[in-house]
This record gives sequence, C-alpha cells and structure tokens, in this order.
Amino acid sequence: MPSDTIAELASRLLALDEGDLTPREKAVIERAARRLAVSRNINVEFQESFTFGQRVADRVAEIGGSWTFIIGFLTFVALWMLLNTWLVFARPFDPYPFIFLNLILSLLAAVQAPVIIMSQNRQAAKDRLSAAHDYEVNLKAEIEIAALHEKLDQIRAHELAMLVERTCGPQASSTESSK
Repeated sequence: MPSDTIAELASRLLALDEGDLTPREKAVIERAARRLAVSRNINVEFQESFTFGQRVADRVAEIGGSWTFIIGFLTFVALWMLLNTWLVFARPFDPYPFIFLNLILSLLAAVQAPVIIMSQNRQAAKDRLSAAHDYEVNLKAEIEIAALHEKLDQIRAHELAMLVERTCGPQASSTESSK
C-alpha cells in the first residue's frame, strides 16, 4: 500500500476516480498511503483559536445554564421582594411593583441571550469540525480495512496455490494459475 498512488488507492479501495475525490478525501488517502495518523484532538485545536471575549461568553453561558445560577437567581429575586415588601414601613428602595428589579431582569436577559447564542454558534461550529474529523477517521479506517482484506485475499490465494501444488503436484498449480 505505501507504494500505491492516490489514484490507484481511490479506484481500488473506494471505487472512485481521483477526480471524484474531495480535497479532504485526497488528504486522507495520502495519509493512508504514507501510513500517517489522521486522528487529532479537535477540542484543543478549536479552543486555541478562541479570543478572550469568546472564552468569557462561553463561561457566562456555562454559568447561566447551571442549576447553581437558577437557584441563586431565584434566591436573589425572593430576597429582593421580601426586603422591599417588609421595608414598606421604613421606606423601601424599590417598592412594589419592583420597577428597578424589572429593569435589572430585563438588562440581564438582554445581555445574556446574545452571549448564549454566540456560545451555541461556536458549539455548532465545533460540532461541524468534529463531524468532519470523524469522517476523515472513518474514511481512513475504511481504507485500511479494505487494504487488509486485499492482503488476506492474497494470502488465501497463495495458501490455496500451495495446497493445490502439494496435493496435485507442480503441474496442477501452473494450470490453475493460467486459468
């Protein structure tokens, strides 16, 4: 297999012409022909390209989507309402209907929603990259399996020729191979 060209591998193992291959498929076949690994850590590659803002957005989305945040947030709102309801006699800073609390909640939603969407978009891009990498690994595995099948077929044919030669004599082997 190392001496095979990409065109030979593509036609023999994948039943495709070299022109029908995508650049990704050509690269995988090249690596298979040179016995190079295709696998790599996509997570490290992807996270190395993040900017500081993207890391912050992912962390905000991670915290905002946790039970700790939900419980803490509900506790904050309940305390806010209790404080401003019980302090009704002592001049509350945000009396009922809690206009300032409403403003804080609206601002939180206005900031948190785009940050979460940005994080989801990055996750989708990472998933696409991971799927493309999985395709490369699967294609290389398919090529390697097909090459192993070829080798096994060659070994089986050689063993069969040896058995025929042993049982029927040398002339039977030469007549079998000429057919």
